[in-house]
Amino acid sequence: MAPGMKIVFGLLTFVTVGMIIGALFQLAFIRGLEDSYGSDFPTAKLRVSQSDGYLKLPRGMSHWHGDKEAEILRLGYVSENGELIQVLRYEKDQFYKPHHDYFSDTFNLKRGGQRIATMLMYLSNDVEGGETYFPMAGTGDCSCGGKIVKGLSVKPVKGDAVLFWSMGLDGQSDPNSIHGGCEVLSGEKWSATKWMRQKPTF
Repeated sequence: MAPGMKIVFGLLTFVTVGMIIGALFQLAFIRGLEDSYGSDFPTAKLRVSQSDGYLKLPRGMSHWHGDKEAEILRLGYVSENGELIQVLRYEKDQFYKPHHDYFSDTFNLKRGGQRIATMLMYLSNDVEGGETYFPMAGTGDCSCGGKIVKGLSVKPVKGDAVLFWSMGLDGQSDPNSIHGGCEVLSGEKWSATKWMRQKPTF
């Protein structure tokens, strides 16, 4: 491997680990708040019209299982390039149609620049449906809200996380990062999202 590529790979690994640790630290903080105040804190309730067409994986997607959470938190690093964490609750029949996390307007770029990556963390179990769906990923079929569709989906399991990139190393937005939240068939899906920007957000 060329020396320049080793440096790029090393930096990419460092940034990825930093993003994961920062997101998990904030998740631990939110869990502490939930324990203090109960699980009835305000959440965004989604009501989105049905999406038509297929749901399509961005390069660089990773899936972590909950048993690694403590190991990552031990490193104690919090990234300053992250937006505040957003917690969402999806009830039965709710979903989020496919979209990109990168911005296409200048207003949102003023604080922290473009979103480069997303860390999506699952906070609840016993959910039927509610997968995170990447229509442009993979070549096979997957389940999305009880339907079989083309692409790749990740089932929501408490303690698991998905990291995916909205931009390539060339700084260009990646249209293959399109993703959505599949319809919840039963139970409640709780998730926490952490977006990482190009520059510090504060």
